Amino acid sequence: MPSSFSTDLKLELMVTGENAGTWGDKTNTNLNLVQQAIAGYQGVSIAGGAQTTALVMSNAALSNARNMVIEFTGAITGNQTVTIPDGIEKYYILKNSTSGAFTVTFKYASTGSGITLTQGFLTAAFGDGSEIYKVDLTTLQGTIATAQIANLAVTSAKLASFAVTTARLASLAVTSNRLATNAVTTAKLNSLAVTSSRIASFAVTTARIASLAVTSTRLASFAVTTARLDTSAVTATRLANTTVTAGTYTAATITVDAQGRITSASSGSGGAGMGIPTRFTSGPATGTHTAAPSANRLGVYMVAGGGGGQGPMENSMATSGGSGGYGFFNHPITQPFSQPFSIGGAGGAGGAGGATNFTNVGTVNGGNGGGSSGMASGNAGTAPGASLDLTNNNFVVAGNFGRGGSGGGGSGGVLAVFENTGT
Repeated sequence: MPSSFSTDLKLELMVTGENAGTWGDKTNTNLNLVQQAIAGYQGVSIAGGAQTTALVMSNAALSNARNMVIEFTGAITGNQTVTIPDGIEKYYILKNSTSGAFTVTFKYASTGSGITLTQGFLTAAFGDGSEIYKVDLTTLQGTIATAQIANLAVTSAKLASFAVTTARLASLAVTSNRLATNAVTTAKLNSLAVTSSRIASFAVTTARIASLAVTSTRLASFAVTTARLDTSAVTATRLANTTVTAGTYTAATITVDAQGRITSASSGSGGAGMGIPTRFTSGPATGTHTAAPSANRLGVYMVAGGGGGQGPMENSMATSGGSGGYGFFNHPITQPFSQPFSIGGAGGAGGAGGATNFTNVGTVNGGNGGGSSGMASGNAGTAPGASLDLTNNNFVVAGNFGRGGSGGGGSGGVLAVFENTGT
């Protein structure tokens, strides 16, 4: 019976009585083939454009597909495929030492999809006769201890978005007593490993904050102070609107709070326009004056009665009485306003004129009477507390009110009232 050859390594399998005289040579050949399979290394150039390079496994002869370690070299300008014959069951260590931004695939000639060899790295693989499998951390069991992870080995680029979520973290799983002092340092963090582009928009939402989690006791008192505000940092556009409607107000009533803000405003008639005459009464007279409901200020002219003069006697001149006091009173009022008044009458011959009084507004005094024949004339009355003391003003003379008499009786007083009713 002739020799046969093994399926995986193509070793010559000799039968008893065959190959007399050449048994030793064939055995040595088989041993060299075994050596190539478990310790052999060969570099194979796959330089060039996209192509398929077929490795061979020849019967009883050294072959490139039989080597344990195969290194692929050369500058590639297209995606490369390297094949081994179908049916071989074997373990390989493969190294991709090519250059060029293209892929290198290692597979069976006609079965399976094979594996992609990472440029610049060693890859352990085995074939089961129909498919090639990669031997790495994704296919091996076991754990990786902390000491086996190099500093900065895990970067943000290697973390899937939201890979660690709230649902995957046990409540308070990492506590202060489980963290070594300064275990994670700045030197161990890749610069900007977690960037804004890796943080989902609004990742921390109101729904994720426990009710009252941030309380007043956790905020420093007056954390934002006047000293921390830049000059003119708070502008009109940053001030909260009040309830006051922007506009122009006539004879306005306004309310101002303790911070100087206008909190209400309205137009009105009180205080608007010029004073309107509401009374002109001559004396002697009495009565009560009631102000218009919309008025909040009175302009009051009061004239007292003039004093009477003394008539002439033989060889003597007549004397004159003094004019009544005359004044203007600018008087604010509070509604409702209703006060009595009395207007002084004229003084008789040599007698004093009567005073004019407006309760809670003011009083002007009458003029004194003239002296006996040949003596001095009477003194004019006074207007104490008047806004303007107009005694001896030409109005008194021209209007003939409160004027002292010459050699006889004087003239009576008058009360004139003006109100700021606006109408």
